[in-house]
Amino acid sequence: MIQSVKSGPQGQSGPPDLKAVLASLGFGGGGKAPAGLGSIFLIAMLILLVWGVLTSFYTVQPEERAVVKRFGAVVAITDPGLHFRIPFGIDQVQLVATERVLKQEFGFRTEGTRESGRTGYSSEAFEDESLMLTGDLNMIDVEWVVQYRISDPIKFLYRMREPTRTLRDISESVMRRIVGNMLGSEVLTIGRVEVQRKAREEMQLILDGYDVGIRISTVEMQDVVPPPAVQPAFNEVNEARQERERMINEAQKRVNQEIPNAQGQALRMIAEAEGYATERVNRALGESVRFTAVLREYQRVPEVTRSRLYLETLNEVLPKIGQVLVVQDGQVGPLPLLDVNRGSARSAGGQP
Repeated sequence: MIQSVKSGPQGQSGPPDLKAVLASLGFGGGGKAPAGLGSIFLIAMLILLVWGVLTSFYTVQPEERAVVKRFGAVVAITDPGLHFRIPFGIDQVQLVATERVLKQEFGFRTEGTRESGRTGYSSEAFEDESLMLTGDLNMIDVEWVVQYRISDPIKFLYRMREPTRTLRDISESVMRRIVGNMLGSEVLTIGRVEVQRKAREEMQLILDGYDVGIRISTVEMQDVVPPPAVQPAFNEVNEARQERERMINEAQKRVNQEIPNAQGQALRMIAEAEGYATERVNRALGESVRFTAVLREYQRVPEVTRSRLYLETLNEVLPKIGQVLVVQDGQVGPLPLLDVNRGSARSAGGQP
């Protein structure tokens, strides 16, 4: 402790003597420090120098952006490359992967790539995330992946305390609500694309409301299966649905065959009827014209016309009556008379 002090004229204590202070700290005469303490001082200065050099620059990768804070306030956002900063922790840097597509997995976890080149998955069951109740009160196991990008690093870091956890909670709540409003059969079959689209739109709408700087890229559903306990019942239901679809398809095939056949037959009958009607009308018109012509000729020369008509009538009638036999009294056999078919019979038999 320093003992020698100078008293002022008013009796007050004055500034301490410099030599006495150096002596109390272990320095000898002339103000020179001991060799051991000087080495420690040099080592400390060297450590401070190395620390300052190492903390005066930083590197940002191509898929990242760096948020620089100074005394807790954001002063800059730097692009990829080598940058300098104030050392000794005055400037703090937080790297954010803004150009990388990140993902969150629900209902399963990826463990990495195995030696065979295939992706390995965890054997642990995450039923608290994947088990959901559908609109028709069926349990279903849904696994999905949310892919997203960080659009604003400042909002991502400081707008919300745990943005990644918030994204998981939003994704799970939106997916449960969408699946809960649909039938289990739709989610298992034709409704997957609709579920993915609605989930992406609603997640992005909620995140925009929170303004956390996250942009949803895609929502992809992986395995959508019934729980193991009820899987046999689901299989039977699916088989029944497939059988129903098969019978419906067969009935539709029969309909597609029978209706065109019936329509074709109807059109054919209509065409035949129209043709017959046209033929009858034309024939009647021809007969009427012919009768008018004959009447006109008959009126001009009735005797000639009457004879011609008589002969034409005989020419049409006689070939249809067959043989005419005239039996005369006192004769044994009948006399062939008006055997008009004899010539035709001989011609058929090859006789002259």
